[in-house]
Amino acid sequence: MSALYQNYKRADLSFERGEGVRLFSSDGGEYLDFAAGIAVNALGHSDAHVVNALKEQSEKLWHVSNVFSIPEAEKLAQRLVDISFADMVFFTNSGAEAIECAIKTARRYFYDKGQPERYEIITLEGAFHGRTLGTIAAGGNEGYLTGFGPKAEGFPHVAGDLEAIKAAISDKTAGILLEPIQGESGINVFSNEFLRDLRALCDAHGILLIVDEIQCGYGRTGKMFAYEWAGIAPDIMALAKGIGGGFPLGACLAKEEIGASMVPGTHGSTYGGNPMACAVGNAVLDRISEVGFLAHVDEMGQYLSWSLQQLAQKFPDEVLEVRGKGLMAGIKVKQPVSDLLAKLRDHHLLAVGAGDNVVRFLPPLIVEKQDIDEAMNRMEKALSA
Repeated sequence: MSALYQNYKRADLSFERGEGVRLFSSDGGEYLDFAAGIAVNALGHSDAHVVNALKEQSEKLWHVSNVFSIPEAEKLAQRLVDISFADMVFFTNSGAEAIECAIKTARRYFYDKGQPERYEIITLEGAFHGRTLGTIAAGGNEGYLTGFGPKAEGFPHVAGDLEAIKAAISDKTAGILLEPIQGESGINVFSNEFLRDLRALCDAHGILLIVDEIQCGYGRTGKMFAYEWAGIAPDIMALAKGIGGGFPLGACLAKEEIGASMVPGTHGSTYGGNPMACAVGNAVLDRISEVGFLAHVDEMGQYLSWSLQQLAQKFPDEVLEVRGKGLMAGIKVKQPVSDLLAKLRDHHLLAVGAGDNVVRFLPPLIVEKQDIDEAMNRMEKALSA
């Protein structure tokens, strides 16, 4: 029996190396990776520029602690500010930590304004914000909350409906937290109009709009950040997954007035923003910032969507719905999603399950048309089986 906790239902499959959009198993099999570590491996596997950055930094300095200035973190923070709505950045090791920082930042902002009673963050049904005690409370999924004691208070949980959100706003409300595209619950895309209405609602009530772009951000939809499609700017944003391209890295971004509330002693992280993580983060951003990179993601996203629509037409009794935006796509299927994922693995295609019986396709952002064609061919074989 494995010495690891048994909290994961692991497939009996392991990998020893990867190259681009492919993984190679320990028994010599070659797999097409449309899971990308659950939207983490934005540049696929073994990207030369990122590998070189990691090697160079590893020979100089790994960790020093945030009691000292870290040039790599300063550089990455400024670059994130330059390409976003934000003025300030806090680095973390994971998405859950980025959300925790976002929640604390919002609450501390109103505390400093003399409104400590404004601590509630409205969250939406179908949300997933992480696995800490705070973030499972924010997500509201009973399956994740069961067995871990009282739910942390301060997270009114409502339907993703403007009227329901309006009704939940009170004199305790500090902000509204949402994923522009919900990943774990089944690739549910909020409309641009809805996001614009939320922005206006927050402005009207003097509360903060907090976006969780841990899965849908960092180029995955064809823009750097998913909120850009709606032509709005949030007040706080959480990032992770793609930002490190496979190296543990996350970030909380905020406007200056809001982030300035996090003074010395209010928050911290031992490893967050260390030289190794930020050297890799800068290398990942180098690649995503290349001319034409996001245009390519947009083009491949449209092609993936079209390909899945064709699949749905060919298997109307099996593929019930196509969802998504960019390279964050999903299909709702008739058969149990776990069964289909196993069949896909048998055909050497890796994908990820999600709620509402959805198969998620989250390929590396470097994916090409021929890779998508190959994936659809393997999907057809699995569905035919």
